[in-house]
Parts: sequence; structure tokens; C-alpha cells
Amino acid sequence: MRPVLEGMCRYESLKDGTVSLGDIALMNDALAVRHENERRYMASKKGQAQ
Repeated sequence: MRPVLEGMCRYESLKDGTVSLGDIALMNDALAVRHENERRYMASKKGQAQ
């Protein structure tokens, strides 16, 4: 559901097969990378502020 919640695709696309499992995996990987990059950026900002 992460791609749907992030607005990358519609729930109906998951249900009707418009989006393949490969597409979902790719979107989940991209979201994981984005969230990890944001986490690292915030951690580096916090470290610089001290």
C-alpha cells in the first residue's frame, strides 16, 4: 500500500492488474531509498547543529 499512500499509483490499479508486481517492487524500492536518504540528511543536519 505504500505506493498508493504516497500517491505513486491508484488502489484500483493494484486491484485490476494495471500495475504489475514488478512495478510495485520498483516503487517500494524507490520509496525505501527516498526515506533512507531523508533520514540520513536529517541525521547529518542534526550532527552539524551541535
